[in-house]
Amino acid sequence: MLPYVPNYNIAVNHFLPHVGGKPMLDELQKTLGFDESEMESSRMTLYRFGNTSSSSVWYEMAYAEAKGRVKKGNRVWQMAFGSGFKCSSVV
Repeated sequence: MLPYVPNYNIAVNHFLPHVGGKPMLDELQKTLGFDESEMESSRMTLYRFGNTSSSSVWYEMAYAEAKGRVKKGNRVWQMAFGSGFKCSSVV
C-alpha cells in the first residue's frame, strides 16, 4: 500500500524548499508529487547560486517574483532545513 501524500497545492500556491542539492530536490519532487514547474525556482537557484543553505529560500522567492508567479494574496511555503534535526518553515 502506498503512503498517503496530501495535495499541498490546496494549502499553498508556491512551495520553496531549501536547496540542499539535486538529489534532495529530486526526492522531494517525487515524494510530494510536484511537477517541474513547481520545482523550477529551487532548481534554478541551485544552478545559479549552488547550495547556500537555508538562505536559498529567499533566492527562490526572488526568482518566483521576478518571473511574475507570485501574486498578491498567494500563500508561499518556504521550508529550510538546518544541521541536525531541525526544520523551519514560513507560510
